[in-house]
Amino acid sequence: MAKERAEKTGRFDMKKAILLFVMCGAAVLWAQEKSEITVKSSELSNHVIMISAVEKGKSLELHCNDGQAFCMAVKPGNYQMVRLAKNHGMYDCQNVDLYPTDPNQPQEEKLGEYCLYEK
Repeated sequence: MAKERAEKTGRFDMKKAILLFVMCGAAVLWAQEKSEITVKSSELSNHVIMISAVEKGKSLELHCNDGQAFCMAVKPGNYQMVRLAKNHGMYDCQNVDLYPTDPNQPQEEKLGEYCLYEK
Protein backbone atom coordinates (compact mmCIF):
# COMPACT_ATOMS: atom_id res chain seq x y z
CA MET A 1 0.00 0.00 0.00
CA ALA A 2 2.84 2.38 0.81
CA LYS A 3 4.44 1.46 -2.51
CA GLU A 4 1.22 2.33 -4.41
CA ARG A 5 0.97 5.65 -2.59
CA ALA A 6 4.61 6.48 -3.45
CA GLU A 7 4.00 5.62 -7.12
CA LYS A 8 0.87 7.80 -7.25
CA THR A 9 2.72 10.68 -5.58
CA GLY A 10 5.58 10.29 -8.05
CA ARG A 11 3.18 10.42 -11.02
CA PHE A 12 1.45 13.46 -9.54
CA ASP A 13 4.78 15.26 -9.10
CA MET A 14 5.76 14.40 -12.69
CA LYS A 15 2.45 15.81 -13.98
CA LYS A 16 3.01 19.02 -12.00
CA ALA A 17 6.55 19.32 -13.41
CA ILE A 18 5.33 18.83 -16.99
CA LEU A 19 2.52 21.36 -16.51
CA LEU A 20 4.97 23.91 -15.07
CA PHE A 21 7.35 23.36 -18.00
CA VAL A 22 4.53 23.88 -20.54
CA MET A 23 3.34 27.04 -18.78
CA CYS A 24 6.86 28.50 -18.72
CA GLY A 25 7.25 27.77 -22.42
CA ALA A 26 3.95 29.46 -23.20
CA ALA A 27 4.97 32.52 -21.19
CA VAL A 28 8.14 32.87 -23.24
CA LEU A 29 6.22 32.54 -26.51
CA TRP A 30 3.73 35.22 -25.51
CA ALA A 31 6.39 37.57 -24.16
CA GLN A 32 5.98 41.11 -25.35
CA GLU A 33 8.63 43.76 -25.85
CA LYS A 34 7.77 47.18 -24.41
CA SER A 35 9.41 50.49 -25.28
CA GLU A 36 8.69 54.19 -25.15
CA ILE A 37 8.11 56.05 -28.40
CA THR A 38 7.52 59.68 -29.29
CA VAL A 39 4.75 60.33 -31.79
CA LYS A 40 5.58 63.22 -34.11
CA SER A 41 2.41 63.34 -36.24
CA SER A 42 -0.71 61.47 -37.37
CA GLU A 43 -2.54 61.71 -40.68
CA LEU A 44 -5.36 60.00 -42.55
CA SER A 45 -4.82 58.95 -46.17
CA ASN A 46 -7.03 56.59 -48.20
CA HIS A 47 -8.72 55.25 -45.05
CA VAL A 48 -5.35 54.45 -43.42
CA ILE A 49 -4.18 56.24 -40.32
CA MET A 50 -0.42 56.77 -40.50
CA ILE A 51 1.52 57.74 -37.41
CA SER A 52 5.13 58.96 -37.60
CA ALA A 53 7.11 58.21 -34.46
CA VAL A 54 10.63 57.85 -33.08
CA GLU A 55 11.96 55.05 -30.87
CA LYS A 56 15.48 55.53 -29.47
CA GLY A 57 16.39 57.81 -32.38
CA LYS A 58 14.99 55.45 -35.03
CA SER A 59 12.07 56.52 -37.25
CA LEU A 60 8.94 54.35 -37.25
CA GLU A 61 5.58 54.40 -38.95
CA LEU A 62 2.46 52.87 -37.46
CA HIS A 63 -0.51 52.14 -39.75
CA CYS A 64 -4.06 51.00 -39.09
CA ASN A 65 -7.25 50.84 -41.11
CA ASP A 66 -9.59 53.70 -40.23
CA GLY A 67 -12.85 52.36 -38.86
CA GLN A 68 -11.33 49.23 -37.31
CA ALA A 69 -11.61 48.68 -33.59
CA PHE A 70 -8.56 50.13 -31.82
CA CYS A 71 -7.52 52.30 -34.76
CA MET A 72 -7.13 55.94 -33.82
CA ALA A 73 -4.91 58.86 -34.65
CA VAL A 74 -3.07 59.80 -31.48
CA LYS A 75 -1.76 63.25 -30.61
CA PRO A 76 1.96 64.02 -30.66
CA GLY A 77 3.66 63.00 -27.43
CA ASN A 78 5.14 60.03 -25.60
CA TYR A 79 3.52 56.59 -25.55
CA GLN A 80 4.28 53.06 -24.41
CA MET A 81 4.54 50.70 -27.42
CA VAL A 82 4.18 46.96 -26.97
CA ARG A 83 5.37 44.67 -29.77
CA LEU A 84 3.01 41.70 -29.95
CA ALA A 85 4.15 38.12 -30.46
CA LYS A 86 4.46 36.90 -34.05
CA ASN A 87 1.08 36.06 -35.65
CA HIS A 88 -0.73 37.84 -32.83
CA GLY A 89 -2.88 40.79 -33.81
CA MET A 90 -5.20 41.85 -36.61
CA TYR A 91 -2.65 42.79 -39.29
CA ASP A 92 -0.26 40.63 -41.39
CA CYS A 93 2.86 42.37 -40.10
CA GLN A 94 4.58 43.14 -36.79
CA ASN A 95 1.61 44.24 -34.66
CA VAL A 96 2.02 46.74 -31.85
CA ASP A 97 -0.29 48.22 -29.23
CA LEU A 98 -0.03 51.79 -27.94
CA TYR A 99 -0.68 52.75 -24.34
CA PRO A 100 -0.57 56.14 -22.64
CA THR A 101 2.41 57.19 -20.54
CA ASP A 102 0.38 60.03 -19.00
CA PRO A 103 0.08 59.39 -15.25
CA ASN A 104 -3.50 60.76 -15.38
CA GLN A 105 -4.64 57.93 -17.70
CA PRO A 106 -4.93 54.24 -16.76
CA GLN A 107 -1.84 52.40 -18.06
CA GLU A 108 -3.87 49.35 -19.10
CA GLU A 109 -6.08 51.45 -21.43
CA LYS A 110 -5.02 50.38 -24.94
CA LEU A 111 -5.23 53.32 -27.33
CA GLY A 112 -4.77 51.40 -30.55
CA GLU A 113 -3.35 48.44 -32.46
CA TYR A 114 -1.11 49.16 -35.42
CA CYS A 115 1.11 47.62 -38.07
CA LEU A 116 4.75 48.62 -37.43
CA TYR A 117 7.06 49.74 -40.24
CA GLU A 118 10.64 50.46 -39.23
CA LYS A 119 12.61 52.83 -41.47
